[in-house]
Amino acid sequence: MRPEKFQHALGEVRAVYSELEKRPLERSCRSLTGCCQFQITGLTPQLTKGEAFVAARGFRVTGRKELPESADGTCPLLKRDTGRCMIYADRLFGCRTHFCDAAGGPYPRKHLLDLIRRLEDVDRQLGGDGPRQIQAAVADALE
Repeated sequence: MRPEKFQHALGEVRAVYSELEKRPLERSCRSLTGCCQFQITGLTPQLTKGEAFVAARGFRVTGRKELPESADGTCPLLKRDTGRCMIYADRLFGCRTHFCDAAGGPYPRKHLLDLIRRLEDVDRQLGGDGPRQIQAAVADALE
């Protein structure tokens, strides 16, 4: 893939994230991290290829090269010693739309469908095959 096409795709993912922040949906997440405990919630974020590349870039900025193993069912991007997201500014769409009840519950899909379709378009442009679980998607993007 040409570098300019790749950069355009990443820019589109970031534009989707920016658009989401402008939407008037009230949320009160204060880094509760309950949603980062996949073994407790029973939910694992799914992300498109474009999101995986944005997350991988954010992860590389931390100076790390490989995702830590997550045998305990905790998000691999959660810093264990601080309980903070390592890539908060580049966090996934699913993390931004809070499926956590304590933060306000999930965003209604009807308020997000246009943004989801844009992420799916980027996924197709990058040769993706739809959303994948966080660990595999980000690990592949890091390669």
